Amino acid sequence: MTRKFIPFELERWQSRWEHRVRYNISESGVHPLSVGELLAIGSVDPDELHSIRFGYTQGNGSDELRDAIAALYPDCRRENVITTTGSSEATFIISWALIEPGDEVAVLTPTYLQAWGLAQNLGASVRTFDLEFENSWEPSRESVETAISADTKLVVVTNPNNPTGHILSEETRNVILECAQKTKAWLLVDEVYQGAELNGETTQSFWGSYERVIVTSGLSKAYGLPGLRIGWVVAQPELIEQLWARHDYTVICPTPTSDFLAQVTLANRSAVLSRTREILNTNLPILEQWLNKFSTDLEWLPPQAGAICWVRHPGNPQTPELAEFLRTEHNLLIVPGEHFGKPGFMRLGYGNESGELRAALAALEAGLRERADWSSFVQVAP
Repeated sequence: MTRKFIPFELERWQSRWEHRVRYNISESGVHPLSVGELLAIGSVDPDELHSIRFGYTQGNGSDELRDAIAALYPDCRRENVITTTGSSEATFIISWALIEPGDEVAVLTPTYLQAWGLAQNLGASVRTFDLEFENSWEPSRESVETAISADTKLVVVTNPNNPTGHILSEETRNVILECAQKTKAWLLVDEVYQGAELNGETTQSFWGSYERVIVTSGLSKAYGLPGLRIGWVVAQPELIEQLWARHDYTVICPTPTSDFLAQVTLANRSAVLSRTREILNTNLPILEQWLNKFSTDLEWLPPQAGAICWVRHPGNPQTPELAEFLRTEHNLLIVPGEHFGKPGFMRLGYGNESGELRAALAALEAGLRERADWSSFVQVAP
């Protein structure tokens, strides 16, 4: 019997509309760098970029790039690394390599639902354990222990989290590790928001905490370079070889310009991440001030990392209708909570240029004032 295919609703929503609206606060990264800005940060002569020829590069990423990635993690070598076309390809080839029909996968939610959907499309069943609003976005120990059973093949975690911007506590990290080790499950940790912490303290990687940990990351979110399409996997060399075999069937290799510019980025990591954190710390107060206008209608917890805020309406109305209304009537794109499996929420990105963010929030405010199911806010006349 043919399995019903689960489409990736979030990606289709964004790819269909993000370039067709005036205001886009659906993104989870910061305003992207230009090529010129990146070269200036790295003091790179543009002629170096101009001289690159568009031949095939090394399939798993150049030795130089994999060395630079490995240097980000303790006791890691280039043999532990494969570069991919964004962290999305990384998750795809990992799922392809590890998941078989009938397997059981545990996923920490809410989250970017790629691994959740891939697991089911590959024939696995998925159990979830939730970050809980009432528990400051920490999951309960009981929910972790229930979701990760003796039959669990793979556990999937995003830390820092998308869409909440939450960083797991040490206690929760240890519970997840304890449960994964007990069942000998693979632990896949998406760390693509590492480096985008508002307090400037880099989130501790899961790498090295358990022999079956697999870490994915990339340059799209914390580094502000989504169009570069450089991601990576860090894992034991035996698994990296299996992933490379799948990678041969997908995109073959990175582009030479992407490999080169990724090396420039990582060589100047501190400066690039400082830019990101400056944007976040400048813009979050703008969003906070705006959200405070709706304190009787909307609930939220301040994000700790990433250019994202996960906002809840306690009345739990359907968010897709609101999102479609905002798109068609106010030329504004947000992400409805249903795209993360959570009705009554919306994800607001705040990584835009500050002026653009203010204008987008004004459009959102106008839209919410027109929706009695979302806001009782009435603007006071000047």
